[in-house]
Amino acid sequence: MLQAIELTKRYEDNNLALDQLNLEVGEGEIFCLLGANGAGKTTTINLFLNFIEPTEGTALINGIDVNKDPLEAKGYVSFVSENVMLYSNFTARQNLDYFARLGEKNNLKKEDYYNYMRRVGLQEEAFEMRLKKFSKGMRQKLGITIAIIKDAPNILLDEPTSGLDPKAAAEFVKILTELREQGKAILMCTHDIFRAKEIADRVGIMKEGKLLMVRNSKEFQEEDLEKVYLEYMQEAV
Repeated sequence: MLQAIELTKRYEDNNLALDQLNLEVGEGEIFCLLGANGAGKTTTINLFLNFIEPTEGTALINGIDVNKDPLEAKGYVSFVSENVMLYSNFTARQNLDYFARLGEKNNLKKEDYYNYMRRVGLQEEAFEMRLKKFSKGMRQKLGITIAIIKDAPNILLDEPTSGLDPKAAAEFVKILTELREQGKAILMCTHDIFRAKEIADRVGIMKEGKLLMVRNSKEFQEEDLEKVYLEYMQEAV
């Protein structure tokens, strides 16, 4: 479970990037945060990962305060960013092996890694290919493979479908559906309203650091989510 309680971040230049966010993502749920650049989505992810400290409030992962006990909290979460940072001179399998061992998964063999990559739809000729030859979509698939191997109960995603072609984005959504069925709590920050409508159990709209509204899947399927989103974007906070 992921929880934000009155979570606030004001930067040194007095920019209020996140304003008293209250949010909970439960087991077997995909929550999509929608918003333009600067809305506070990435700040939310960074606070959960303890990359930055909150000005006020608390971020909890499985009940653990990430600011007070960051190492323990990080054991319960995986992260896939818009631009997955991997080792370009390593092959796909070598990257998986490196990150698996960092996560104390020391008993995996070559064929195990191959099976994980097959699961996310990575083509077999890429298994022993160096990452510098990978497309963005291939890197995203490898990033989600690392998250699957870690098998954390919570997953944070920051614009994971940005720059992906329609086929790769559809494959990514299928993987997320499977992870939800396994009981993972998934928080996905995105601009992609279409994908959010397709996959989310709940959607929240953020603007200028505030969470303006939350709708469940039944509610936003009955409404015109694109119209609602644009109305919120045009209104003053």
